[in-house]
Amino acid sequence: MPDTRMKPTTPIRVLIVDDHFATRLGLALPIGNEEGMTVVAEAGTGAQAVAMYRQHLPDVVLMDYHLPDQTGVESLEAIRAEFPEARVLMLTIFDGEEDIYRAVTAGARGYLTKSSQCEDVLRAIRRVAAGATCFPPEIAAKVKAREKRKPLTPRELEILRLLVKGHSTKEIVDLLKLSMGTIRLHISLILEKLDAFDRTSAVAVAIERGIVHLGD
Repeated sequence: MPDTRMKPTTPIRVLIVDDHFATRLGLALPIGNEEGMTVVAEAGTGAQAVAMYRQHLPDVVLMDYHLPDQTGVESLEAIRAEFPEARVLMLTIFDGEEDIYRAVTAGARGYLTKSSQCEDVLRAIRRVAAGATCFPPEIAAKVKAREKRKPLTPRELEILRLLVKGHSTKEIVDLLKLSMGTIRLHISLILEKLDAFDRTSAVAVAIERGIVHLGD
């Protein structure tokens, strides 16, 4: 007679990447207690994340955006450069459209904020492990909004970061060794692309969308 007994299934193996021990603990407990899931490793930096992935080859990486040595997106890119099949689910406090767009462009399979319910995170892990994606409607809407915007050039982004730090136009001219006219033209283009009416509003929009972060 055929063996009709239930065969044990292999649990979903999760790597947690977050620079805060308490956050890692808070994630590891429910994941470890969830039937069919197990935490195989934890990492507190991007470099550790790559090393732990290489060692354990997890089914899903739960990745924070803010890490002490590099961003979670940079860590995602580093992992996928070596392991293109890696499935990474972002879990972060950052919800700006540029943050989300960068993660999606880098190959994230899902994106959740840390305000998500535990059940939603566990459900997302299962979806990503199964090969699906997980982008809640509000996250997907921000990706679509970002896709319609003109991206800033590297030079414009450099100048925008200096504006966020409070530098005057004259100070930016001195720092970048460019003419006053060139800097004013770049600032004008930044305002246009951000739909901002002055420098102050440009800074506010840039921070809100996640184009730059305070402390960058």
